[in-house]
Amino acid sequence: AGAVASQRFAGVRRDSIPDEVNTLIAYLTERFLYGLSVLFGVVTLVFLLFNIKPGDPARMLGGQFADATTLANINKDLGLDKPLLTRYLMYLNDLSPLSVHANEPTANARKWGGIQLMGVGNSEIRLKWPYLRRSYQSKQEVSAILAEHIPGTALLAISAMLFATLLGIVLGVLAAIQKDKFTDQFILVFSVLGMSGPSFFVAILFSWLGGFVLSSTIHLAVLPTVIFLLWISAMGWNYWRKREADINAILQQLSMAFLSSGVVYLVAKALDWNPGVLSLPGTGLPMSGSWKSIDTFDGEVLTLQNLILPALTLGIRPLAVIVQLTRSSLLEVMAQDYIRTARAKGLNERQIIVRHALRNALNPVVTAVSGWFASLLAGAVFIEYVFGWKGLGNVVFQALERDDLPVVSGAVLFFAAVFVLINIGVDLLYGWLDPRVRIKQNS
Repeated sequence: AGAVASQRFAGVRRDSIPDEVNTLIAYLTERFLYGLSVLFGVVTLVFLLFNIKPGDPARMLGGQFADATTLANINKDLGLDKPLLTRYLMYLNDLSPLSVHANEPTANARKWGGIQLMGVGNSEIRLKWPYLRRSYQSKQEVSAILAEHIPGTALLAISAMLFATLLGIVLGVLAAIQKDKFTDQFILVFSVLGMSGPSFFVAILFSWLGGFVLSSTIHLAVLPTVIFLLWISAMGWNYWRKREADINAILQQLSMAFLSSGVVYLVAKALDWNPGVLSLPGTGLPMSGSWKSIDTFDGEVLTLQNLILPALTLGIRPLAVIVQLTRSSLLEVMAQDYIRTARAKGLNERQIIVRHALRNALNPVVTAVSGWFASLLAGAVFIEYVFGWKGLGNVVFQALERDDLPVVSGAVLFFAAVFVLINIGVDLLYGWLDPRVRIKQNS
């Protein structure tokens, strides 16, 4: 009987595997075609916006005193002398993996690369990577510009997203556990402040505080600092004596310690009484700098300490969103029947949250993380500009100032491709996190 049962089980698995593979292939094909349509729409929109807005790339290159002949030659060299529809079709032809060109194998291989599939009269069909053209300003290939600056932006976005995700989930779980208590209110106020601050303002504030005011030395007034330390010492002695610590009471005491120290500092300033200043080492961080720098003796060196301030600045907003999403989703899951059943079976709260509730509560968090990661790649323009970070955002900012269409189009196309790939990955991750989503995908 056992042998018969095992044979039947093995047969079911062999029969089900092809169906699951076919379903997955069909789903990925559908999402791939959807992604291509999105990229096509993005390319079309960017091309039309740049060609109907005021501005003249030829004038930007030739200068204000260029004559009509010079401008005409520049437009001819850039291909801007042709009708709008012709330029659009030529641009799509350059971006398409399968493209049609004049039958000049040597010139085509040098410009577009790839391989020739077949010749049709005086033309050829070539299989190649998308050709993003050359920058109007530097004459450098856009693909080389992207390859040079994408690592800096990716490093900044990944660091910011790791900081926001890890800390956001921890704070969200803590807020849900301490619902309606002081800890919950404290975390919610923090998250609201994080979402309210504009990126450019937060970037300037972090750069000024961390890279200028607190960079070399931190000066603390002695009297408020002593009062704060005495308060913390008394609080620590009290909790050590009781052998227990309540997170709500700890946060309340810390808030009162900060508040009392601040009041003492304001009173001392009002009375013009300053008994002394306590100097501590500062952050040691500059106001601006990238992840690589040139050393006189060592050449190109990594300067990852410059990553701290821009990563924290870029991660503030997604951190606030992840905190609130984790809290609300976990509270909703904790009210489900199977959680009450787990409690009735005698499981402790830590096991219930980690093994049962948190995994099912992470679906909206995964959506937020995926969307924010792609947004951080595309939205790091202000952060990179303020901190002097050498990334793709800084390149896009300069290209927008100079009407450099190929660079902007190539960067936007890259960001759109990242969005599409991340969305496909998130859909697959949904199926792994929640079997109900997998059933919907298969149906």
